[in-house]
Amino acid sequence: MSSSTFRTVPSTADVVIIGGGVMGAGTAYHLAEAGVTNIVVVERGELGCGSSGKPIGGVRAQFSDPLNIELGNRSLRAYQDFPHRPGADIRLDTVGYLFLLTSERQAADFETCVSLQNSLDVPSRMIDPAEAQRLCPYLSTDGLVAAAYSPTDGHARPGLVVRGYADAAARAGVTFATHTAVTGIDTTGDRVTAVHTDRGRIACSTVICTAGAWSGRIGDMAGVSLPVRPVRRQLAFTAPLAPPAPRIPFTIDFSSTAYFHNSDDGLLFGLADPDQPDGFDTTWTPEWLELFRAVARHRAPALADMETAGGWAGLYEVTPDHNALIGRSDELTNFLYATGFSGHGFLQAPAVGEVMRDLHLEREPCVDISPLSAARFRTGAETRPEAHVV
Repeated sequence: MSSSTFRTVPSTADVVIIGGGVMGAGTAYHLAEAGVTNIVVVERGELGCGSSGKPIGGVRAQFSDPLNIELGNRSLRAYQDFPHRPGADIRLDTVGYLFLLTSERQAADFETCVSLQNSLDVPSRMIDPAEAQRLCPYLSTDGLVAAAYSPTDGHARPGLVVRGYADAAARAGVTFATHTAVTGIDTTGDRVTAVHTDRGRIACSTVICTAGAWSGRIGDMAGVSLPVRPVRRQLAFTAPLAPPAPRIPFTIDFSSTAYFHNSDDGLLFGLADPDQPDGFDTTWTPEWLELFRAVARHRAPALADMETAGGWAGLYEVTPDHNALIGRSDELTNFLYATGFSGHGFLQAPAVGEVMRDLHLEREPCVDISPLSAARFRTGAETRPEAHVV
């Protein structure tokens, strides 16, 4: 990957992007593609070492509000075109997304969502348990009421996406300063004037925060409230399967959040632990797997006893309403942010990169992102995104 460990960072930049994950690399690429020069991406570790480096990789447009649907759908199209723009193989596998529903209330909610999605050109549909089992033979239909399926969704490799964006951005002149920690931010009046790092000070005209779970700390340095909390999420990989696993959709048991999909020569498992405390701990704990196995014994019995060969732990960047923070600070006119995606950052990254480009260039973005302003959490704020089911 095109990145450099700097003894000192460049002393000036037009744009400093804080965070070298998929959001930061994608934003850098879209800015450079639009002709913006003198961009520096500052990353505390290696590119993609935060949440973007974890291999869940789901991409979908199945949401319950128009804004998230459009961000997802626009990003899906960009991922399909990724071999040509920016030009990289991201191992996109368009196997679809399959949500398993176990109550009439869930089914009714998803029927409403599917109608909205269809109106926005997402080819999702409601299906019965028998069709769900045909799509994913591991399933038991016991207790299943219905399922929602969209064939154009799927999964890709986040690390390859970060690398693809970063390599293209580097070719366009973007500087990637890895293993470089932000230590402070200078402001004068209503503007950021410089970013301090452990390798030197960068005077700059614009700062874009794409620091994921660490964004709250970056916001605090600038006096900007970015209410993001870090929550550990874990996943596991099976040992190689013989015979090979069938090609299945990205399958999610909606009630429990348990999910699984194909990964190399086996399967990937995941589940959100409802009792997981906030924090930056990314230790993988194998005993966590019992939470997944307990669900699998009922929903997909063959998965419950599969041998695993390790796993990962990463961080979700969670906001109070589980919607992203995207916008321009009200306090500092040249401080932009794209963070708090609550598990949806990878799947929305291409569209959000375009939005950040347009915000920086003071152009009208492709979608109205005003409902995602961080100001919505202030007392009395009128702008709030719709709550979403998925």
